[in-house]
Amino acid sequence: ALPIFELLVRIVYSIVIGIILAVYGFVAGLCTVIQFFVVLIQGRRSRGLSEFIRGYLEYHVHVLSYTSLMTDTRPGIFPKPVRIHERELPLSP
Repeated sequence: ALPIFELLVRIVYSIVIGIILAVYGFVAGLCTVIQFFVVLIQGRRSRGLSEFIRGYLEYHVHVLSYTSLMTDTRPGIFPKPVRIHERELPLSP
């Protein structure tokens, strides 16, 4: 009975986070359009918009792995900031 209960919880939870992901995706899409014009006008990206779009992509990956049955770890209802360790490459002269 436990696997059936877990499946029902997963289905309901997936619907809820799917709705949240859709709203988040719509706002991220608007941010992408705004980012395009910021780059076109200023010649550089806005850090805040870039972080927001990146946050959406990270949350989407977490939700996709859960709804595709690749992990049992449930993503949070609301996205949490994820720290990605990136290394800056030195500029060559």
